[in-house]
Amino acid sequence: MPPTKIDYKRELESASKGMILIHDPRLLIKLIVRSIVQKVHIQHAGMILYDPYKDSYVLSISRGRIGERIPEGLIRFNKTNPLVKLFIQKEYKYIFENRNAIVAEDINKLLWKESVISNGNGIKQLLHSVSEQLPKLNAVACVPAYHQHMLMAILLLGEKHDGSRFDQEELDFFSALASDVAMAIRNAQLFEDLKREAERNRNLFIQTTIALGSAIEAKDTYTHGHTERVTKYALAIGRQMEASQAYDFPNKFFENLYIAGLLHDIGKIAVPEAILSKQDKLTPEEYEIMKSHTTRGAEILAPLTGFEEVINGVKYHHERYDGKGYPEGLKGGDIPMIAAIIAVADTFDAMTTDRPYRKGLSKEKAVLEIQACVDKQFNHKPVDALVMLFNKGEL
Repeated sequence: MPPTKIDYKRELESASKGMILIHDPRLLIKLIVRSIVQKVHIQHAGMILYDPYKDSYVLSISRGRIGERIPEGLIRFNKTNPLVKLFIQKEYKYIFENRNAIVAEDINKLLWKESVISNGNGIKQLLHSVSEQLPKLNAVACVPAYHQHMLMAILLLGEKHDGSRFDQEELDFFSALASDVAMAIRNAQLFEDLKREAERNRNLFIQTTIALGSAIEAKDTYTHGHTERVTKYALAIGRQMEASQAYDFPNKFFENLYIAGLLHDIGKIAVPEAILSKQDKLTPEEYEIMKSHTTRGAEILAPLTGFEEVINGVKYHHERYDGKGYPEGLKGGDIPMIAAIIAVADTFDAMTTDRPYRKGLSKEKAVLEIQACVDKQFNHKPVDALVMLFNKGEL
């Protein structure tokens, strides 16, 4: 019984829809190659993909009958490989005519064409090399996939089960499919480049954050190590809240908490050193200036996009649960949880650290005093986590 006639237009529309719905191009190409093997009834098919980081082409996806298909990752071609060279060098494009593909049995016909024989750019030798290479790949046809004249992939096609040759309709379908695949691959590469750049910028920002934290401590000699300890306590409190299922944190919360912990006092850069280092009680005017470090910190970080949660931690870590804090007098659940956690960590470190004018409290006494301020100064969830950490000996 002859195979069912394939509606190539519908298959192409289906593949195009898949390219919109499936964002992983590797998965998409695997599905396409598998579909080609099954629907066109060929022994195997494979996709040689361009690796921009090694500037070479790798047989990355292979599907079909075991023994016929070439194992994935086994073959890597550089740009001097005859098959790759045939598709990337402009002077060889004319031999494709309107077929957009190379078919093994047509190569001998091409070798006898007058335009090939008389051509002085080595095309005859190149075609001989390609004709020798295709059997090693168990391929009877190959289709290039371009994006803006850049070769992104080569689709390898094995023999059909019935031994018939590929007709022009099939080759046109493979060519259109390859074009869409090339677009999907290029979009994925651009997305990966953007992700890498964003990660590089994020790492650079975190390194800058650490340097700024050191700059803060250099101004305020009496709180040496404070930002590092507050960050450590804040992360421990947050992790304990997560472990006890007290709060459902969003993605990247702990990275933001880490950055906010290191930067919670960044606004002190704008506070005069005379106020920061004053050992006596601050005057009302000096206290107002000191309080401004929360808003000044938020202003310093305001130009950064995507760091709203960090800015909330910096700006609101001196708010109180009863609404008597600063800078905005937020109350209860209106205080962002990142700020509520830093508030507890900040207070715990301040209470347990020796100052020139007083000795620090024991951790036990500090925990008890913080507990006494639940629902007045502090949200009970981070305080509960602090108590759990103390009871486990993890503070």
